[in-house]
Formats: sequence, C-alpha cells, structure tokens
Amino acid sequence: MRKKTALITGGAGFIGSHLCEKLLNNNYSVICLDNFVTGDLKNIKPFLKDKGFRLVTCDVSNYIDAQGKIDYVLHCASLASPIDYLNFPIQALKVGSLGTHNALGLAKKKKAVFMLFSTSEVYGDPLLHPQKESYWGNVNPIGVRSCYDESKRFAEALTMAYHRVHKMDTKIVRIFNTYGPRMRYNDGRVIPNFIDQALKNKPLTVYGKGQQTRSFCYIDDLIAGLLRLMVSRGNEPVNLGNPGEFTIIQLVHLVLKLTNSKSRIVFKNLPQDDPRKRRPDIARARKILAWEPAIPLAEGLRRTIAWFKE
Repeated sequence: MRKKTALITGGAGFIGSHLCEKLLNNNYSVICLDNFVTGDLKNIKPFLKDKGFRLVTCDVSNYIDAQGKIDYVLHCASLASPIDYLNFPIQALKVGSLGTHNALGLAKKKKAVFMLFSTSEVYGDPLLHPQKESYWGNVNPIGVRSCYDESKRFAEALTMAYHRVHKMDTKIVRIFNTYGPRMRYNDGRVIPNFIDQALKNKPLTVYGKGQQTRSFCYIDDLIAGLLRLMVSRGNEPVNLGNPGEFTIIQLVHLVLKLTNSKSRIVFKNLPQDDPRKRRPDIARARKILAWEPAIPLAEGLRRTIAWFKE
C-alpha cells in the first residue's frame, strides 16, 4: 500500500526523473506529467513497470487534471537550459506562467501541498554575494534571459498569492546549479558541455576569461533537500545548492584532469546578462531542513563522467 501520491510536472526531465525515482523508492505513488520537449522517455522507462507509477503525456501550459487523491503537486516543468529557453522563449514564459497557474489550480482542487521549483536565476546578475532568500535580485526584464528569469519570478509571485488568498500550503525552492546523471549531453549548461567536449577531445568552450563563479550541487544532495522541503513547515523560499564556489576556469581544469582529455581551451565572448557570481547562502536550509550538501565536486564529477561514458 502506497503511503501518499505525488504529481510531478516535468517528471521525465533531469531533476524530475530523479525525484520520481526517489519517491517511488520511498513508497509514494507518482503521477508524472511531461510533454517531452526537453524530457526524455529513457529517464523514466524503468519506472513504467512499477504499479505505483503513472505517466500522463500533456503540456502543463494547457489545462491539466488527474483522477484520485493527490497529496503533493510538485511543479518541476521548465525549460531550464539556456539553449532551450533561448530557442523557445515564449514556451518558457508559458510554462512559468500558465503552467504554474494550472498546477496551482490542481493543487487547490485536490487540497494538496504545492511546491514550485524556482531557480537562482531570480537573483539575476547579483549585487549581493552570496545570495540570501531576502535578496530581491538584479534582473534585466527585457534581456535575452528574461524569458526564463521573469517567468520564474512571476511563478513565485503567483505561488505566494495562492498561499495568501487561498490559504494553500505552498513551498518555493530556489535551485542553484545542479548536475549529475541524466543530463543531456547537448544541454547547454556548463558541466555537460565540458564533459561532452572533453570525452570527444573537442575544444572546451569558455565564455569571457572564465573568472565568473558558480556553485555546483550533485543531484543526490539536491533530491535529499527537496524531499525535506516537501514535508516541512513554512512557506518562505528556500535556497538549495552547494555553497562551494569555483571559477569556470577551475572547473575546466578539473574536468580535463578527471577525463584525461587532450582537449584545448577556447575563449569566446561572454553572453548578455551572464551572472558574474553565483553562490547560495543556505543558512535557511540548514536551519529549517537540517540539510546541506555532502558530495564534493570532484566526486560528483567522477560519477557524472562515468554516466556520460556509458
């Protein structure tokens, strides 16, 4: 007998599929919604034999519904990769606005806990470092990245409005750079880019001089934090990420070392509105979730590289 049911939008994606797997292993029933624009059936194929798993192919930007009792609606659907949201800016805005509205409506109807998967991008190119949840951000509302940044900021505003008006139990997680198995090799984000290029002995592409910083959280650590937030009390946004900070050039040399690659490094112009610094303040997550990441970058990269080789 399954203890509770969670509906996950974008459940066939990188983070969504890991969340499906963990919830199934924890004896939840899982309903996975995905339209496979960026999700991959291979990510969830092993779960299709599980009686506790149900796949619904749909676009969450349209009306969504599901039969039976639902305890948690986890709105993970998003075009989170720069390649995806730059190629499909309108779809990125729709899934952040209409998709969030539909997912909130379903959670309200089912009297379910709602969790929004937001992003560190709500902080934009931050003037505060590291970034606390109380920081309002420095975002260009009409730049090329705005389709993603502003869709997430709107989604947060809508979630809080539903919490205040309809007294819903809502959670907002602001996810910082996360990596691990099941990322697409052509994802467009820095770690799969570098690993794919290094394994193929192609030049590793660095934007600017590589002095911009990022903080990288391994997927297992993130999932552990998500599960704690899902069942926690409180409704304020919570940062989840690894506070370890690395320059992009440091990351390049680590990937080259771990892959034994002969690739050279090439430098290109920095994209518009690319954040110079990105590092989470996780004091709130430590306090209310008793959570912090445990897997060092080198170990997480070894596991990810092994998966890419397979």
